[in-house]
Amino acid sequence: MAINILVVDDSAVMRSMIKKTILNSGVEVEQIYEAGNGQEGLDVLAKEWLDILFIDVNMPVMDGMEMLERVRTNPEYVDLPILIVSTESNPERIQIIQKMNAGFVHKPFTPEVLRERILEALGVLESQ
Repeated sequence: MAINILVVDDSAVMRSMIKKTILNSGVEVEQIYEAGNGQEGLDVLAKEWLDILFIDVNMPVMDGMEMLERVRTNPEYVDLPILIVSTESNPERIQIIQKMNAGFVHKPFTPEVLRERILEALGVLESQ
């Protein structure tokens, strides 16, 4: 099952690193879309069929937390798998992310970690 992914991060370098790591993870990918902030991410989401979102927390225009909230309050996307990819280390913020039914991946990460998180988010693997 090849999946469509959206990577939302204001850093082009980080988007490139996330894409490369996903492609090296062994997950079968159909298409990887990119967006530089939450608003651009919502625009892509409205146009494309996506299986999972990767969202950074700290971005201009619309940050990842606002994008996450907007996606989760839209009935069409309420169950869409989302992984927040961040250097965030505040336990309260991570708890809020998890309460909003999103996974969390701490930067830096390996292809193996991303593979596991993707499969967990898609319901293919049981979370550990």
